[in-house]
Amino acid sequence: MIKRKHIALFTFLLFSFGNYLFAQDNPDAIALVDDQLENNFYEAMKQRGIENYDKAIVAIQKCIEKEPTNAAFQYELGKNYLSLKNYVYAEKAFKKAVELDNKQRWYWNGLYDVYYQTKDFQKSIPIVEKLVEFDANMKEDLVSLYMNTNQHGKALDLLKDMESKSKLTSMMEYYKLRIQESNNYAKPQKEQLEDAIKKNPKVEQNYIDLIVLYSGFNQEDKAFEVAKQLEKEIPNSDWAHVSLVKFHLNNNDGENASKSMFKVLENERMDLKIKHRVFNEFLIFAVKNPTYLKDIDKAIPYFDDDKEINVAKELAKFFWKKNDLEKASFYFEKGLKKNPEDIEAMELYLEILIQKLDFHKVTQNAEEFLESFPTQPNFYLYVGLGYNKLKEFKKAKTALENGLDFVVENQSLEANFYKQLIISCENLNDNAKKQVYTNKLKQLQK
Repeated sequence: MIKRKHIALFTFLLFSFGNYLFAQDNPDAIALVDDQLENNFYEAMKQRGIENYDKAIVAIQKCIEKEPTNAAFQYELGKNYLSLKNYVYAEKAFKKAVELDNKQRWYWNGLYDVYYQTKDFQKSIPIVEKLVEFDANMKEDLVSLYMNTNQHGKALDLLKDMESKSKLTSMMEYYKLRIQESNNYAKPQKEQLEDAIKKNPKVEQNYIDLIVLYSGFNQEDKAFEVAKQLEKEIPNSDWAHVSLVKFHLNNNDGENASKSMFKVLENERMDLKIKHRVFNEFLIFAVKNPTYLKDIDKAIPYFDDDKEINVAKELAKFFWKKNDLEKASFYFEKGLKKNPEDIEAMELYLEILIQKLDFHKVTQNAEEFLESFPTQPNFYLYVGLGYNKLKEFKKAKTALENGLDFVVENQSLEANFYKQLIISCENLNDNAKKQVYTNKLKQLQK
């Protein structure tokens, strides 16, 4: 959606205010009035700046009493009401500003802010249609609104218009794919695309849309046929490789499958859903043919911008299920480089290190994780367990006792702490503490 940092708006308001003052006919006669107006205006700006919106409203209303047709004052009033979440009065003020001056984008933007925050998508649409006249980038907002109000036909028409002028963003590609996969759209669209291909076999976009359509319904055979036809008519098209990957894999041709996969991954116009599907098909082949795992490593960076899926982390889980601990730990390390705040990935990585009996790494990594997340009790448990295994019982006991303070309403986790503390105390000959933790463990187990 649009960014709501109205750059240079303060300058605009001052300019509007200045125009009002300079437009007066008799400066001497109205000097006192102008001083009052100016003081009230700057008081309103000052109070808004320190978030005293109620006081800002009082001051700007005094300005409006002197100049009720000043659109900039109405807009400023609307902003303060919006900050107070008084949407009814904010809407009223912004509407008045638009009525007084409909050529200022900020005033329309104010109305959109109201409807955006109240999730009134129907009222937002005509406002954003107007905002598109000021800024073509607002078309993305308009597509989102059409999607939220189930006006898929309008959304698709607008998406096609946008695509004819520039590359669609990943979100717009996602919307386009959603529309194409919908049952209401699929059948007539399939027929239209097939006819369009017959009439104009050199237009790549028609093939692309049909491949996406078939892929969305998991009709890979049909998608492949379209891709083969595309390859024949337009040999240099990257989109032909969407289905050629599977074709080469079925023929056990890893080299050409790899080349086709990278053609797909390098194409910025292709939806991530398609890229993931191609990547997963190649992964299954590479696991059976380890020579090609190097291509998997090379492919991971192509998903760095994926906000939804951490591919390296998912690969780590994949190899862990196959009991390949080396590859699992390798890919968890890669995944944590992409998202160093993924607590789940950290814990899974530590579990793998425990399975590998690499307790030096367990303690080292768990302590590093604690630097960023000092209130996560699991990391203290991993530190304590690691030091117990390394026979550094004093360090283990300290870490475990520190971590106990952060265990809240988790009896299973608490029991694991007591088990490790019993080991530490026993080896430190601290029989009193050992008995305390033994009793607490027994109480939990009851």
